[in-house]
Amino acid sequence: MHLQESGEMYLESIYVMSKKGKVRSIDICDYMGFSKPSVSRAVALLKNGEYILVDAGGYITLTDRGLEIASKIYERHTLISEFLVRIGVSQQTAADDACKIEHVISPESFEAIKKHLAR
Repeated sequence: MHLQESGEMYLESIYVMSKKGKVRSIDICDYMGFSKPSVSRAVALLKNGEYILVDAGGYITLTDRGLEIASKIYERHTLISEFLVRIGVSQQTAADDACKIEHVISPESFEAIKKHLAR
């Protein structure tokens, strides 16, 4: 199953929220500003794709597969955002633009940004 941009966004959000505690669907609704039906549908698709697990209490955890994708997207987001801020973009605009760029940037371009920031 190929994961679309929206699925990547959900995984990244779950990843970020799970660093602070347990995650349920309602937490995703609040965090992302989406409706309960939209989140329920996305959670079902991610579960069926074996990106997440949902326990009997409704708590969501990333599978190894989901964690790999989520951490990659999160790394892209943070580094692209940092790069944009360093070249003079405001914090908010950098974060907003990084959200869009993180899903379409080529591995080659991302690695170049990563190397540039390491200097």
